[in-house]
Amino acid sequence: MTPHNQASRGDYAQAVLLPGDPLRAAWMAENFLDDARQVNALRGCLGFTGTYKGVPLSIQATGMGSASLAIYAHELLDAYRARILIRTGTCGGLSDKLPLRSLVLSQAASTDSAVNRQMFWPFDYAPAADFQLLRGAADIARNLGMQHTVGPTVSSEIFYHPDPSARYQTVRQHGALAVDMETAALYTVVARFGAKALSICTVVDNLVTGEETAENERHELFREMTLLAAETAVAASAEA
Repeated sequence: MTPHNQASRGDYAQAVLLPGDPLRAAWMAENFLDDARQVNALRGCLGFTGTYKGVPLSIQATGMGSASLAIYAHELLDAYRARILIRTGTCGGLSDKLPLRSLVLSQAASTDSAVNRQMFWPFDYAPAADFQLLRGAADIARNLGMQHTVGPTVSSEIFYHPDPSARYQTVRQHGALAVDMETAALYTVVARFGAKALSICTVVDNLVTGEETAENERHELFREMTLLAAETAVAASAEA
């Protein structure tokens, strides 16, 4: 057990999918895992372990924001010896060419968080995906005909901002595709443990065009993302 997780050692597979929403974690487990069992419910952040295509796979909700994700990622890596963490989250598009419901595979994540600077002073750490996971996921997405884009993203500590257009202007000019709150923290924590991480996000709204998906389609909207994450995790587990 840890302060945030009631699971026992051995309850998690080496590969763990990380949705933010506990209800999404439960939906993912019900629809994608065989023989799924709940291993954590502490603080409402549900965790499950089962198998996907015969390979052990876990799902753990992380809550919202970099601070919450960093806690769960650290404990999965440190206390439970996970080695492959794949975020299955949502993001807002920063390009008018990024379609709603498409997938973004984050190659690297800029951030406005001071955590990286504090941890790596006097340097700013550059959070990036594991190349093998990124390449594998891109190949699988292409083979399955999934609409996806690979490129840089940005992670922000602020969800509601009075002028998001001005806030993200510079990162958009530098090619950032989308914004979330967690990817940079995931890449930073995982790198510290010498493990592998990838962030796969579904575009649920677009800050440039003003388009957004309906709340009532959100679970089914994540089916392709979950499939891609599970396939990527299984392939990476076989290579580990």
